Amino acid sequence: MGKLWIGTNWKMNKTLQEGLDYVKELLAFLDALQPQFHTFVIPPHTSLWPIREATRGTRLFLGAQNMHWAEAGAFTGEISPTMLQEMGIDLVELGHSERRQYYNENDYDLNKKIRAAIRHGIRPLLCVGESLTERQFGVETEVVASQLKISLHGVSSHEAAQLLIAYEPVWAIGEAGKPAEPAQIARMHAHIRDLLCSLFGDSGRRIPILYGGSVNQENFLTYLRIKEVNGLFIGRAAWDLASFRQMLQEIHRYALAEM
Repeated sequence: MGKLWIGTNWKMNKTLQEGLDYVKELLAFLDALQPQFHTFVIPPHTSLWPIREATRGTRLFLGAQNMHWAEAGAFTGEISPTMLQEMGIDLVELGHSERRQYYNENDYDLNKKIRAAIRHGIRPLLCVGESLTERQFGVETEVVASQLKISLHGVSSHEAAQLLIAYEPVWAIGEAGKPAEPAQIARMHAHIRDLLCSLFGDSGRRIPILYGGSVNQENFLTYLRIKEVNGLFIGRAAWDLASFRQMLQEIHRYALAEM
């Protein structure tokens, strides 16, 4: 599978100066660590250009939190793939449950966004996951299958090499989220892997599947040891840099041991 992917989405947090300070310290830490994994941060749009300048040529991948599918147009408040491409953005997070819940984002629009990102050389990080109600009704696998099949419709096996998938059960996300049991994660990641292989053949075996949802200092290594978990998408536990550094240090040791 290759290197693990470890990253964080800041959501609507951190001013520009706070973000620059965070990234400066993180880069110094990564340079000293020489990590055996890929690391990324996803700041708010207002911080992307200055942080891109601060991270250009470094080992830190930079992502955007959202993107429209059109290159230009009358879409007030949106940002286009050409704008992100011009900045040299590495990846774009698409389909986060908050975007789905609060801004009515749907899988059909996500399909257009994913294909636009690929055309512009930006790696899509597609978030999928079921709500608590959907899990209680026993349709969690159907929900995730639908999200993947619609969002990735028309993506070729060759293009699939650019994809990142993050399984983030909605009930495990946020301040009130409940950490998932390892067995729950293992079943869903195996299900996602089977779906990706059915869609893309052998290419589906090489698409990294990250887990996100109440990842913290107590459970992150347990989650990483689960088969088909190829990385972690960490929320508030990574917003504090001291906490994130500690996690990265232990993940580095884990990755070395697995080589």
